[in-house]
Amino acid sequence: MARPWITLASVDLIDGVMELRQRGDSDFLIMIDGRVLMNSFSRSSEEALSRLGLAHTAGAKAPKVLVGGLGMAFTLRAALDVLPAGAEVVVAELNENVLAWCRGPLGPATNHAVADPRVTVELVDVADLIARSPAGRFDAILLDLYEGPNDASQGRNDPFYSVAALGRQRLALASGGVLAVWSEDADAPYEKRFKAAGFEVARHAIGTGGRKHIVYLGRKLG
Repeated sequence: MARPWITLASVDLIDGVMELRQRGDSDFLIMIDGRVLMNSFSRSSEEALSRLGLAHTAGAKAPKVLVGGLGMAFTLRAALDVLPAGAEVVVAELNENVLAWCRGPLGPATNHAVADPRVTVELVDVADLIARSPAGRFDAILLDLYEGPNDASQGRNDPFYSVAALGRQRLALASGGVLAVWSEDADAPYEKRFKAAGFEVARHAIGTGGRKHIVYLGRKLG
């Protein structure tokens, strides 16, 4: 018999009811308005985002990293697993309930990543944090946001994936720093903008069989 999902917590949002559900000891879902927002058992591309996006920091004693989007903290956990003890990791998360869940019932699944002494969580829009960051503040920026770049994000005012957003992200990176972006699918217009913004860009398809998610890596040039 299939194990049932148990609702651990729920909160009313503008977009609908957001729920944290658990099945057994280690399976979790975050739902919103009846749709799966994220789960704990399909996370290889999020973990690859961290590994690939931080590979250039190997050997650095105190890299400074920004993670945009906490989610279930698996991207953060993968980042911490490859970063040195002297690293500084800032996580930007909009929803205080998500943070509370990562500190509570989701904590054991990531070995309590948000409690790591290298981590500071700011309840803020990552686009705003990047915009107010000093030039060259971060050695890496990891954007793990819902859906990633797609047809709906082609507008000139998109806060994460537009030409202007890429310019702000580039400015916030140190020389040779890397912007790593998670996406549900490849997005050719975004990749073109990414390259034109002064980055050396690589695209990685993550997954085996069926649909593959995408990790874009852009190394800041100059």
